[in-house]
Amino acid sequence: MIHFIGAGPGAEDLITVRGVRLLGLAGQIIYAGSLVNPALLAYKQEGCRVYDSAGMTLEEVLDVMCQGEQEGVDTVRLHTGDPALYGAIREQMDALEERGIPYDVTPGVSAFSGAAAALKAEYTLPQVSQSVIITRMEGRTPVPERERLREMARHGCTMTLFLSTGLLEEVERELLAGGAYTPDTPAAIVYKATWPDEQVFRCTVGTLARTAREHQITRMALITVGAFLEGTYERSKLYDPAFTHGYREGRS
Repeated sequence: MIHFIGAGPGAEDLITVRGVRLLGLAGQIIYAGSLVNPALLAYKQEGCRVYDSAGMTLEEVLDVMCQGEQEGVDTVRLHTGDPALYGAIREQMDALEERGIPYDVTPGVSAFSGAAAALKAEYTLPQVSQSVIITRMEGRTPVPERERLREMARHGCTMTLFLSTGLLEEVERELLAGGAYTPDTPAAIVYKATWPDEQVFRCTVGTLARTAREHQITRMALITVGAFLEGTYERSKLYDPAFTHGYREGRS
């Protein structure tokens, strides 16, 4: 059996209970060493083989998985954050389907959740933003034309950008080209959210690139954009005394 597991955003205690249990049962672990906190390997059992996929190809990863199946041991494929977001797991799962190898997926805490915690912020605020766009800047890997950053930026809602820290000059131009954000729109760069060396840099859309340069941030950071970073919002209806819902009668 192959277990795809979300390792969480960085802190070793932000992996799920299920993830820890499966790590402890695995005969071999393949982990993304360039992104996953190696402290998570402390959960493995004695004698478990460990492979760092940072320098491996898809074919090499699959060879290790197939080897484990032939030996009758469980394999954990440990991905950073939640594997459903930029985890490249679909191609692995399709290959396992072709080979008749069973697998399952254990979700994890995403870096965009870790970034919100670091910012002490709520992405969805009444009359500010009720939607969150999770996307990235086009780089060597293209994005569909309809999902280019300027198209996403037209909505003006909360936005979180993965895999874009090294392209912040282009990010600034694309965000402004959407027309809904201005150079003064609040933004933040969250470096290594939830890791021991986490850092938060608050800035604006117009100063994203400069802020990253000043602090020498080139990778492992999440970019957040939007008015949710300001202090103005309306009180939630959910806990408003005058608001009636299925569990409470409103009163004036």
